[in-house]
Amino acid sequence: GYFNFGGHRFMDDKIGGHGMVDLHKSIVVSCNTYYYQLANELGIEGIASFMAPFGFGDRTGIDLPGEAIGVLPSPEWKRNRFRKPEQQRWYAGETISVGIGQGYNAFTPLQLANAMAALVNDGKLFRPHVVKYVVDSRTGERRAIEPEPLREIPLKQAHLKAVLDAMVDVNKSGTGRRAFQGAPYSVGGKTGTAQVFSLRGQRYVEKNVRERLRDHSWFVAYAPAENPKIALAVLVENGGFGSQSAAPIARQVIDYYLLDQRAGAPAAEDDNATESEDAANGTAPARTGEGDPPPREPAAPAVPQAALVPGQPTRVTR
Repeated sequence: GYFNFGGHRFMDDKIGGHGMVDLHKSIVVSCNTYYYQLANELGIEGIASFMAPFGFGDRTGIDLPGEAIGVLPSPEWKRNRFRKPEQQRWYAGETISVGIGQGYNAFTPLQLANAMAALVNDGKLFRPHVVKYVVDSRTGERRAIEPEPLREIPLKQAHLKAVLDAMVDVNKSGTGRRAFQGAPYSVGGKTGTAQVFSLRGQRYVEKNVRERLRDHSWFVAYAPAENPKIALAVLVENGGFGSQSAAPIARQVIDYYLLDQRAGAPAAEDDNATESEDAANGTAPARTGEGDPPPREPAAPAVPQAALVPGQPTRVTR
């Protein structure tokens, strides 16, 4: 499948396409072409204005030094970023790639985890904290770090429910189903695969690409779905599909947090598996979507970029 814009084809991750797709299915199967069209309809300014309240392109304010702000692209950002007039201009075709998280997008794992927490908190965005409490070394007095709300994002409940319900089905029947097979809790999530470089229309075959140039593996999640207590984002650099490396790690983290056990996450499965290709220049299937990867052993343990709702982890409620 592909999305045609200005005579240019922006390809899906699945060569034959996903057929008729609505919002729910687009999230469950990770269909790129749905979001190419949506991005084109919203426009870059519409996308940027909607995403900014979630904290993208800004520091979260976590109590750690050196936090990166990331990039939330917009025409204004591009004018400030580049010097030459031809580089400062925003081109409509650039908006299409932004729709699937490519292009100039550069979000941090913490931003994604905090935005995920905001979604399950009915749009309430909190400042994340590492410190739970501070103890005065002289008096022994303990001062708790309380949850600190930053803003409330106006979201329609019907829209919020549609997205969260689809994220649950990602792990029931979609791209995250293998990682959460047999989980004794319900979980919402979304896989992601971020390409590192452009193949210029050539077919992407992971084993033929040097490891440092392979796709990054992403997964965001919240659990339990009916009464969330944890929200997280996992990034495995050069780990391939989100379902291949990041989702199994997310399973281990959630098992440990909710069940107090270090459960091994299953490997990704191979229903309708395809070797994804490059779509940065619109000539071949994109790798941001999630055709299921070939079976493999679970990824080695890694430290995930996880964020509990700030202050009191069990305070995440819907």
